[in-house]
Amino acid sequence: MFGNRRKALLVSAAVVGGALLMTACQDSEKDAAASNTAATASQGGSSSSSPSGSSTGGSGKGSGKDTGTGTGKGSSGSGSDGSGVDNGNGERVPVEQSCGANDISWSTRSESQAGGYILLMAKAKSGISCYLPAALPTVAFGSDGTQAGPAEQSVGEQIKLSGSTVAYAGVNPKSSNSDGGKELDSIIVGVGDNDPNPVSLPVGTITVDKPVVTNWHTVATDAVPFS
Repeated sequence: MFGNRRKALLVSAAVVGGALLMTACQDSEKDAAASNTAATASQGGSSSSSPSGSSTGGSGKGSGKDTGTGTGKGSSGSGSDGSGVDNGNGERVPVEQSCGANDISWSTRSESQAGGYILLMAKAKSGISCYLPAALPTVAFGSDGTQAGPAEQSVGEQIKLSGSTVAYAGVNPKSSNSDGGKELDSIIVGVGDNDPNPVSLPVGTITVDKPVVTNWHTVATDAVPFS
């Protein structure tokens, strides 16, 4: 009985010993595998750090150059400052300045032709170049602002004032056949009804009744206001 128990104990011990030995071997293999993995990771880390600076990353210097063709100037303008307006063909043309009354040196002269009239003369001030529109000058009389009507049936052409060029218009202060009228000694002149700076011009004593004015002309004799 005791012999059988002894044999059983010896067999159990042998089995336990074998199991322990197998476990020890497996642990050793795992430790070895872990060591190999750590060594591989260490080698991989050292290979990513290139002490000679031969990595394939950017060098920190830009190698590209600007290949744009822009010159910094307006692409649609023909002038260097891009001024003007588009003429519809992709080009820009200068904008011509319209004259205002304060751009002009004014003068008047009394004429006897056609029953007597006032010759109005306009010349651009020094350094100014502008255009008188193809329209009647605005001429008004008296405190009530009686305005001169047209002495011609059609409007003229616009006139460029620059340098010594003079534009002429004829003003007939009395186109009626009556004996009445207002006695005045000055007229108010502007370039168009919306001129913000009309000027007052002395003309001597005149009788005003249904006044008329011609278009602008470049020849004085063309500005006679025949009624």
